[in-house]
Amino acid sequence: MSIILIAEKPDAAHRIAISLSNTDPKEIKKNGVKYYVFEKNKQEHVVVAAVGHLFNLKQIKRGNYPVFDVHWIPSYKARKSCEFTKKYLDTIKKVINDYKFSEFIIATDYDREGSVIGFNILKFICLNEKNDLYASDKICLKCKAKRMKFSTLTKQDLTKAYNETSNLDFGLINAGITRNILDFYYGINSSKALTSSLKTQNSFTLLTAGRVQSPILYLLNEREKEIKKFKSIKFWQIELHAEFNGIRIIASHKNKKFWKKEEAEEIVKNCYNKKAIVSNLNVKKYKQDPPIPFNVTSLQIECYKLFGYSPSVTSIIAQNLYSRAMISYPRTSSQKLPPQIGYKKIMESISKLKEYELLIQKLLKKTNLIPRQGKLEDTAHEAIHPTIEPPKRKLIGNKWKVYDIICKRFLSVFADPAIKESINVTIDIDGNEFVTRGERTLENNWIDFYQPYIKSNDVILPDIKNGDELEIKNIKILEKETSPPSRFSQSSIINEMEKRDLGTRSTRAQILQTLYDRKYIIGRNIEVTNLGMQISETLKKYVPELVDEKLTKKIEDQMNNIESGKEKPEKIVKDIEKILIDVFSNFKEKEMDIGKDLSKALIETIKESKILGKCPNCKNGKLKTITSMKTGKSFVGCTSYQEENCHTAFPLPQNATITPLNKTCNTCGYPIISIRTKYNKIFRMCINNKCETKENWKNRKKPL
Repeated sequence: MSIILIAEKPDAAHRIAISLSNTDPKEIKKNGVKYYVFEKNKQEHVVVAAVGHLFNLKQIKRGNYPVFDVHWIPSYKARKSCEFTKKYLDTIKKVINDYKFSEFIIATDYDREGSVIGFNILKFICLNEKNDLYASDKICLKCKAKRMKFSTLTKQDLTKAYNETSNLDFGLINAGITRNILDFYYGINSSKALTSSLKTQNSFTLLTAGRVQSPILYLLNEREKEIKKFKSIKFWQIELHAEFNGIRIIASHKNKKFWKKEEAEEIVKNCYNKKAIVSNLNVKKYKQDPPIPFNVTSLQIECYKLFGYSPSVTSIIAQNLYSRAMISYPRTSSQKLPPQIGYKKIMESISKLKEYELLIQKLLKKTNLIPRQGKLEDTAHEAIHPTIEPPKRKLIGNKWKVYDIICKRFLSVFADPAIKESINVTIDIDGNEFVTRGERTLENNWIDFYQPYIKSNDVILPDIKNGDELEIKNIKILEKETSPPSRFSQSSIINEMEKRDLGTRSTRAQILQTLYDRKYIIGRNIEVTNLGMQISETLKKYVPELVDEKLTKKIEDQMNNIESGKEKPEKIVKDIEKILIDVFSNFKEKEMDIGKDLSKALIETIKESKILGKCPNCKNGKLKTITSMKTGKSFVGCTSYQEENCHTAFPLPQNATITPLNKTCNTCGYPIISIRTKYNKIFRMCINNKCETKENWKNRKKPL
């Protein structure tokens, strides 16, 4: 009799097999899918791989919204984009038929989604159960099923997880199943409703909304409206430029803003030919604590700020590093590093990389290794950290950057606080006070460990004291305007989602990317398109429940209660069904009006999304994406083709999402665009295929 282990992805299956087997496991390949066989404790083990969800929810019968009759079916039958999953499902079926199993071990990622992936394979393939939506412990009566819980794919952690397998966590599984059901209910019904409303205007475009997506779009739209209605007001500031012993000092008048220019001019006039005397000097030493360990949100924010990676790209890179056992589980909310992970062992392991050798030597001289911890905890996983298995070969590009920043952050949290000195200075000119602030670092400590990912904010002032006279070089009046509220960046909206408890740590980046893919939002500093604004306004007007973040947060709380066993999934789902029945009944009554509003915005957005920038050739036209009616291929052409006889045209990558960035190439002046391939790879490029930046394009391992 054999034991079958179910892994979430092929890389994880391979890691589990080589970690648990005493010798090299036997690798068997069927239809391009590998599984592994080895003997342990005198018993045969077989490790099989899923490739994410092998089962998805699907509407049972065709019909109009609202839809609540759903069941689990193989993913390749549910979605065309999931056809590649069939060979993995067939391989697991074959393994089940070829071997006799006495025990099943779910070894997927220990979170809600991983638990659903593993349980559905166990239920529908291994045990060939009927299609019941939820999970129950009756499954355990029919088979011996256990759970491996691990936070890294290292040999040490996987062996420990295997030796300490536990019973299946049905609270976690049902919380994940409930999330899938409710997200499907929201997604399928809102999509059907929006699409149906467009059909009333003879438009057949697919539009979507979602349980978390719609409140986030509404949040972004409210900020967009604040920006558009904002009216700038002029104000003036007074800036003193002085010197002491040849060192420049810049100070501002203590009244930061003057709403009348005459007031500022009067003060400058009064300061003419007067002395500038240091009237107050306040020197203060303080400690600057090290940063706290990364969780998924802070890692996404830091990588966006430093490298410009979108949250979804950071998640993909981190997942790759995790699959290769280099870092711990990345989709964690924890900001804590428990001693059990073995601080010293990890440091000794990564010290083999020359980049960290000297830094770690400093840390290992300390009597105790005590990290600075954050407040947030995760019951399943610790904060993100490097493992005891550093890369064997040099990482390059974005993988190295993300790995390096994780290692540097991990090391810095164990270092001593930096010692800083701040100096607040008041300068008096005939009763007019100007203030400035200096700062300098006395001891770097943790700052040395986090280089080059922290910039110095030191402002060095000359060695002055009370009563010193400064030489006035200039007193300027600066004209400025009040600024509108700033747009959310991809990192700040992810942070805001976490603060508001919208979405989960695993889904936030994906939800944001969906808003981009649907053309509801554009730009690094997020701007809501006409279509995004219209959908948000329409939902708020006709079905406000769909943009209500309180309802979304309530559902998240209920799923936490399911996980802890306080609530039953069936009851929560039935309660939400009742709400959605009322919501979409109201929607149906106003379909025609909704369709009119959306159709106009859709046409405008499609037009906007095709414009890439001005044509540097004819100067008058705009470059836009055009799809050839003859070949179906997309290319770039100029709108002045007929008027100016401008034949400017360039090829484009096919089967890709093209996003204008409103930026031009520094080399040739043509627009730069973002490309998202069907394999989810993202890169930027100049559209000009003759640009110097593309001279070695074919030889590059990574596009620009």
